[in-house]
Order: sequence, then structure tokens, then C-alpha cells
Amino acid sequence: MTTTLDPAITERGRVGVLQASALYVAAVLGTGILVLPGLAASAAGPASILSVAAVLVLSIPLAGTFAALAARYPDAGGVATFVRLALGATAARMAGYWFFFGVAVGGPVVATLGGEYLVAVAGGPRWMVTLVAVLIYLPPFAATAIGIRIAGWVQLVLTGALILVVILVVAIAVPSAKSSNFQPFLPHGWGGVGAAISLFVWAFAGWEAVTHIAAEFKNPRRTIPVATAIAIVTVGVAYLTLQLITVAVLGTSAGSSAVPLLALVTQGSGGIGPGVVAAISFIVAVGVLNAYLPAFANLGASLGRDGHLPKWIARGADAGEVPRRALVVVGAINVIYFAVLVLRDFDLKPFILVHTSSMVAVYLLGMIAAVRLLHRWSAGWWMAVVSVILVAGLLVLAGPNLFVPALLVVAAVVVTLVSRVRRNQSKEPVNS
Repeated sequence: MTTTLDPAITERGRVGVLQASALYVAAVLGTGILVLPGLAASAAGPASILSVAAVLVLSIPLAGTFAALAARYPDAGGVATFVRLALGATAARMAGYWFFFGVAVGGPVVATLGGEYLVAVAGGPRWMVTLVAVLIYLPPFAATAIGIRIAGWVQLVLTGALILVVILVVAIAVPSAKSSNFQPFLPHGWGGVGAAISLFVWAFAGWEAVTHIAAEFKNPRRTIPVATAIAIVTVGVAYLTLQLITVAVLGTSAGSSAVPLLALVTQGSGGIGPGVVAAISFIVAVGVLNAYLPAFANLGASLGRDGHLPKWIARGADAGEVPRRALVVVGAINVIYFAVLVLRDFDLKPFILVHTSSMVAVYLLGMIAAVRLLHRWSAGWWMAVVSVILVAGLLVLAGPNLFVPALLVVAAVVVTLVSRVRRNQSKEPVNS
């Protein structure tokens, strides 16, 4: 199937391979780096290393499928555009709403996690989490408002800094490693490994976010596959290395700290550990938002362009433009979500569940669209088929957490029906 999108899009792209790779790494690595190594080690012990490796392998078909789609159909709508081409407008509206309103719940969670880490390191009062979380939002919003090229360069710097800091964490912690911490290797059996896998599924999610800014890449058919491959390797090595060192240094106490990275580096840091952890928490939180905010803004503009949101928001949907109106809406949505989070005393669990269940729903429609759009029997098509099966399993696991995505389905259907009624009324002859 050939794309109906603008063929001049390749010429307008301003984001190169390095910047695109940095955006992918930020979207996928996420804030999981702050907490997951400790939680997984607590669930599976040394065998948590196998869990990371397993999820890394399982994420390859999903990442490859999104890369194949984004390279062929680069558009601000991302997954919603893929779904529209394969399944029609109503399905596209569902996918768009799931990401724009559902996945967006994760924004305040990212800022809060970064704020909690920084406040924990500094030893400040609880109310400072709110202030720090708000400050974490400011650089990504500013970069997005200026344009994706700036956001891309900012992300390249942030990702480079993150890699250096992770290397520093490993270097600090290695002298405290003990071989005895790898015994017994399976303290909780294979069930513990399964539990750790379920945790790390979310660590390797985020491939869909960058599809919304694929139209800004130089030569998408080349840039996107290369950037995806670089991100898979970078994220995989980062998580495998951190998991290995977490087990080696902390052993059975890995999951007992609310800030496991701090516990890891203080084992042999000579006093510089808190500064390292503060740097990681800031870089990760700002980096994730710097990758996701352009995605949300581009999607919002595309939804306005395609009639799924008010036309007012559509400006900036074309490649090379900045969707500032959509960014204002994204900002308003995040303010509302963050206010609710503060009123709930930073109870992150329900927000995380809405975020992840909405993301799984987006993934399923995206993979079904891929099966229809990609050339049958090609490598991309086979990856899509495998991904449909994997994501369907995740959807079953989501279960009752799909309540919010279900409400957004209702909203999408209602908008479809209202649009049809208006179109029919506009076609009726006017009686004189």
C-alpha cells in the first residue's frame, strides 16, 4: 500500500539520526530507570537479569513494527494516522483520544517521580515535590514551543549526559559488588521471573511516542530504522547493566529503598552519590517530557486537522511547523491532571494504570493497522503479527484498568455520530 501523505515531507525534515536516536532513548528508557532495577531484583532476585533480557527480546518486534510504519507514513498523527489509513476515521479517533487524553496522564507522574527523587536526595519537605515537579515541566515546554529542532538538540544533550551519568553510577558501585549476592539465583522460582517481566514491560514501552514527530526527521525511511536500532541497543545495555550491578551490590535489599539508585551509589561513592542520583532524576524526568510533549502537541494538531478535535487546534500539524495552539491545550490538560494528583496526595498508582492501559490499547490498534498496511510476508509484517499476539496478552492483563480507555471509546463514537448528523443536516435542502 502506498502512502497518501505529502511526498515533500522528507525535504522538510530537520531532525537527524543522532537527535532522533536521543528522542527514542528518552521515550523508552523513561523514569523506569529510577525504580525498576530495584523492584525487579526484589521480585526475582538475580534471575531478574533474565527478565530484562527477555523483555528486551520481546520488545524488538514492537519497536520494529512502529519503525516500519513511521518510516512509510511519517505524519504528526502517528499511530492515529496508521489506524486511519487501515481501519477508518472512528478507529483513528479512538487511538488518538487514547494517546492524547489517556497516555497523557503519565506526564504528571514523570514530573512527580523526578521531584520525589530530587527532594529525597536534598532532604527537603514534602511540599517541595510540587514545586520541583512544576520546574521540571518548564524546559521541555519551552523547547517544544520553539520547535522540534531545538527539542531534538536538547534531547541529544540530555541523553548524552544520562549515558555518562549511568556509566558513573556503574563505576561508583562496582567496587561494592559481591559474587555471593548472585546466590541463590532463583530465590522466588520462575514465578518471580514472570513478575519481574511484567514490571519491565513498561520499561521498554514508548516506541509509539516518536511516531508523532517522524515527519520532522530527515529522510524518515533511513533515519527511523537506524534510530530505532540505536535506541534498542542503548536502552537494552543500560537496563541490563543496571540490573546486573543492582543485584551484585544490593542483593536481597535491592527493593527495600524508595530511591534504589541512591542506595546503589552510596555503597561506595565517597559522598558524591546523592549528587549523581539528583542528576539522573532531573535528566530522566526532563528528557522524557522533552520527548513526549512534542508528540502530544503534534498529535493534538493532527486530530484538529482530521476533524477529531476543534479545527482551532489544527495549526502546526504540517511538517516544519510548530503546533503551539495544541501545546497550549496539552499544557492545560497536564495542569488539570497534576492538580488532581496533588489533591490525591501524589498517589501515583491509578495514574500509572490509566497511562499503561491506554498505551496498550493504542498498541493493539496500531499493530492491527500494521498487519493491514505492511506488505504481507515481509519482515515488518511478521513483526506486526507477533506484536498483535503479544499486545493482546497485555490487554487481557490490563483487565479492569481499561475503564478509562473504554470511556474514551464512547467519546470517540459519540463524536462520530454527532459529525454524521451534522453532515446529513447540511445536505438537507433548505425550504423557502
